[in-house]
Amino acid sequence: MEYFNAFWIGGLICALVQILLDRTKLLPGRIMVGLVCTGAVLGALGIYEPFLELAGAGGSVPLLGFGSTLFQGVKEAVDEHGFLGIFMGGFTASAVGISAALIFSYLASLIFQPKMKE
Repeated sequence: MEYFNAFWIGGLICALVQILLDRTKLLPGRIMVGLVCTGAVLGALGIYEPFLELAGAGGSVPLLGFGSTLFQGVKEAVDEHGFLGIFMGGFTASAVGISAALIFSYLASLIFQPKMKE
């Protein structure tokens, strides 16, 4: 049941984003920023944790999960370091994911020959 919930909830999030991309004039960057901000707001309101328990990886992998992770990191860092935690927490909480994205994209560029579009 855990896999099923992750699949349909993650798929629903992706389908809603695809509808936004297809039916509106919003640029992909703005939609992605909106998803991260929505995840942070839902995390701040305490709504994202119960949703995450139901959705599992279907809720933590999309950009909504990244926004929630950023918020949790900032919240913990502010509790520990005060005002400076605002600037430290997001980086600390998301460092592994960002590092993995950079490393794997670099490795992919070494394996595959990127070409410029003309």
